[in-house]
Amino acid sequence: MKTGLKKSQKTTEIFFDEASRWITVNTYNTDLKNRLTAYAKKHPNLCRLTDDTEDGGLFFEVAKGRFCFRLTEPYSDERQAAASEFAKKQNNRLRNRKV
Repeated sequence: MKTGLKKSQKTTEIFFDEASRWITVNTYNTDLKNRLTAYAKKHPNLCRLTDDTEDGGLFFEVAKGRFCFRLTEPYSDERQAAASEFAKKQNNRLRNRKV
């Protein structure tokens, strides 16, 4: 969708305070918009679309406890090497598979 906005202007903002039971999410991110829209349709009591900015952004309200951030630790060199070896083995297995 052409919005006339630069990529740097297409932000995702997440607002919440300790008093409210709702988190407000304003996003231009297509994947997040699709996921929140589907979640709002499936669980209207936990998530709702509240506004469309008409330039590609959507505002949602999500019940606290339903929206989270996941912080991941960087892989250690050992874990990175093991993951690389596993991927190579899977790739070779798929290449050698008889169809």
